[in-house]
Amino acid sequence: MAGPGPELGLLFQRRFLAARQLRGMPWAELEQQLRAAPERSQSSLLADILHQTVLHPLCVRYPPSAAYRRCFLTELIKKHESTAADPLDELYDALARILNEEESAHCYKSYLLPSGEPVTLSESVAIISQGTTGLITWDAALQLAEWATENPAVFTNRTVLELGSGVGFTGLVICKTCNPKTYIFSDYHHCVLKQLTENIHLNGFTLEPETTNPAQGQEAEGKEYQQPKLVVAELDWGSVTEEQLLALQADVVIAADVIYDPEITLSLTGMLQKFSTSRADRKPEVYIALTVRNLDTYHMFQAELDKAGIRWQIIPAHSNSIFLHDTQPNVTILQLFI
Repeated sequence: MAGPGPELGLLFQRRFLAARQLRGMPWAELEQQLRAAPERSQSSLLADILHQTVLHPLCVRYPPSAAYRRCFLTELIKKHESTAADPLDELYDALARILNEEESAHCYKSYLLPSGEPVTLSESVAIISQGTTGLITWDAALQLAEWATENPAVFTNRTVLELGSGVGFTGLVICKTCNPKTYIFSDYHHCVLKQLTENIHLNGFTLEPETTNPAQGQEAEGKEYQQPKLVVAELDWGSVTEEQLLALQADVVIAADVIYDPEITLSLTGMLQKFSTSRADRKPEVYIALTVRNLDTYHMFQAELDKAGIRWQIIPAHSNSIFLHDTQPNVTILQLFI
């Protein structure tokens, strides 16, 4: 059985698995370590894992899905029972509590930045929910965020416009690590915009024209942020005008996992072309992270860029994997020259 995903992954990783990914977690390796450990140490090791994952204060406050936690604890109990260690009541008590939980349409996922501070998101448990795929975080968003943390100068003290922000992961990472002057989150679906706004507040930020309130969001984590100007905008790629885009005054435009449908691809290319004609004096830098699921769609996007006179190049892969996710060899980051 495959190991659990990233909801608890980084917490567990840093205390037990060092630089290993938890998705596809090496349960066999854990079992070997348990068998090799003195009997008196086996329960202690498992108790430590439990308290750094399911019972970690961050996960208690913002719990991952009940199904995920049940899967995780069931596997942990199996490994415990394969040893000669005394029963660990705390493990069974934790599982019993989760078995009594009602399933929810939403859950939390928490990711730790290199500084140790979290980015916590409320997401849907379903890939498609309320008629949109924008209520979960996709792999290209994770990889674009990792690239941003390696290239903070692209965003520092600049106005950043994100297209198709979804639940906000990439933007929240950039706001916490790259010190933008202004960050404009944008999307179109009303449910996505609502969830996005909630996640921004959840992570201790406020939106214009609100005043900064340091007591809001994750104040318990003890982190005060240098508050950039944050805006959530409803942006329809098909109807937005050159004047509206110009008014945003974006220095950098980014997007992640927005190339998956031919119709949407055409709308995106058309909007990017409006950028190229609306700012003859100063063009924004543009970076698009995409997962190549369908080669025809990917090649269509490249062809439409060429047709619009927008040059592009592939950005070299980033070197560090900060957030636990499936390594996707087909995630590409393009820089566009509009």
